[in-house]
Amino acid sequence: MSIRVMIVDDQAIIRMGLTMLVASSDDFEVVAEAGDGAEALSQVAAHRPDVVLMDLNMPRVDGVEATRRLMRLPEPPMVLVLSVFDADARVLEALEAGACGFLLKDLRPEELFAALHTVASGCRVVAPEVLASLVRRAADHTPIRVNGAGEKLSLLSQGERRVLALVAAGMTNAEIARTLHLSGASVKTYVSRTLAKLGLDNRTQAAIIAYEMGLAPEAQSPTG
Repeated sequence: MSIRVMIVDDQAIIRMGLTMLVASSDDFEVVAEAGDGAEALSQVAAHRPDVVLMDLNMPRVDGVEATRRLMRLPEPPMVLVLSVFDADARVLEALEAGACGFLLKDLRPEELFAALHTVASGCRVVAPEVLASLVRRAADHTPIRVNGAGEKLSLLSQGERRVLALVAAGMTNAEIARTLHLSGASVKTYVSRTLAKLGLDNRTQAAIIAYEMGLAPEAQSPTG
């Protein structure tokens, strides 16, 4: 079945372009459009989209507040924010409001399609440059020391360190798999094993630790 998408943007020309782009794929059906967050709330109730592609800065009700209100619904849609801005505060506001993803509008069509699939499946997606900015900001202001993770870095194999570095670069498991010529299952195992060894709960914590320890993104095949 196709994924039902609603496009929310206050600029008609952008809304039209996004609608044409998303509808060009057989994987998606654009079921509604809205010009601001207030209109989006009523359209969601009427059309029940799977994913709302949400602009951030809009009149009346902006994307953050609209997302916050959507999350109060009994069965809220997934929200994927699409913005021209990558300001840290706004990104965090959107994610804390309940958005499953944050992308910049300069992305390629295939990246948007992949993100829609990812969000529709219940997973998060954040543009690599946005994630890297958030991680650097978090590392500068709130260094993480979870269960002695810094000391445990020496327990990681070379392969685990390479995967960790790419996690810090904001790559998804699929992107890491392509970069390192691994299967998706292998990358998932590397990530799970790395989190366990470092005593971490999620990829964001792992990315912060990687930045703290000076791990630079690498693109070599793991060997351990």
